[in-house]
Amino acid sequence: MDAVDFDSDKKKKRRSGGTSLLDNGEDFEVLDEDDSDDEPPPLEDAGGGKENKKEVQTSVKIEGTEADPTEATDEWLDVLGNDQLKKKVLEAGQGQDSRPEKGQNVKICLKTFLKDGTLVEEQQELLFTLGDGDIIQALDLTVQLMEMGEKALIVTDAKYAYGAWGSSEPEVPSNAELSLEVELKEATDAPDLELLPPVEKIALASCKRERGNVHYQRGDYAFAVNSYSIALQITESSSKVDISPEEESELVDVKVKCLNNMAASQLKLDHYEAAFKSCVSALSHQPNNIKALFRMGKVLALQGEYAEAIQTLKKALKLEPSNKTIHAELSKLVKKHSEQRGAEQAMYKKMLGNPTNTTPKKIWAKSSWSFSWKWLFGATAVAIGGVALSVVLAARN
Repeated sequence: MDAVDFDSDKKKKRRSGGTSLLDNGEDFEVLDEDDSDDEPPPLEDAGGGKENKKEVQTSVKIEGTEADPTEATDEWLDVLGNDQLKKKVLEAGQGQDSRPEKGQNVKICLKTFLKDGTLVEEQQELLFTLGDGDIIQALDLTVQLMEMGEKALIVTDAKYAYGAWGSSEPEVPSNAELSLEVELKEATDAPDLELLPPVEKIALASCKRERGNVHYQRGDYAFAVNSYSIALQITESSSKVDISPEEESELVDVKVKCLNNMAASQLKLDHYEAAFKSCVSALSHQPNNIKALFRMGKVLALQGEYAEAIQTLKKALKLEPSNKTIHAELSKLVKKHSEQRGAEQAMYKKMLGNPTNTTPKKIWAKSSWSFSWKWLFGATAVAIGGVALSVVLAARN
């Protein structure tokens, strides 16, 4: 199906193996507008790449495989207790009091290795907000256990890295276990949103939204909802600095995109009430937003409210008559609604015991008519007899 919202350049930039924010067929044309589903940044901030990849036999492999097994087991911290995410201190830091807290912006030095020791990524300064889901789970969960200045080795299952999808940047195959060499270099408090210049606030909210897009594309819908929620909090935060009408309009636009994408994620999680509220909120800002109308129609249909769903989709189709996706969804709902009405009518007839054959009514009507004529003839005969009797009696007198 042809997409209506992407130009050719953006199609070329889409990662191999990824999906559109509207999952391929049913929602693609409606959700993917030119800036709603922009190509998200790499899962980690820019860095590494094919030009930096090389085969190396590193300390990761030496310490993880060649050291005495008993000694290594004693040194490893099983972070989640399932043996799928482990941390080992290579160089001690400044003490537990120096550990970063969730919500702080941290800076780390990162090297990423495959299980065979292949270096796939190296970043000297990777910046992210701890606990916001800006990076892979393995880092989000373990960096908060590190001390300032600490160097650590982290071994993670694919589940907490790039999963079954893998990654094109850094180039990681599907279901790949990774070893990460991490050094915690800095931790600072996040900026005060009320004092953040509008341009920076818009950029920050957009960054969180794009991270949500990445989670959606990978099928991590709960994480996508979390990222969109953080982006919404940024757009809804009050401001103590001047903001122009243009900046305010742009901030609202980012907010509506987050609400639309959040509704898409909530639909995937079967959270219909939450998805409906997201659509209502989006339409309160932009009443003619096609994506919000389309998604609201889908929510209503899933809740069995076919009549309302059809009206909502008709409104969306009126705004964009050439949209094939809305046409298809509307046709499907009209058919379902017709079938539902037919089933309801059949059920009511069965409950009320209404006969489906009208022949008895006709017979009854015919019988009633014949019965009426018999009474008429009888009454006439009686009347004539009475008159004749009167004449005879009169003649005798």
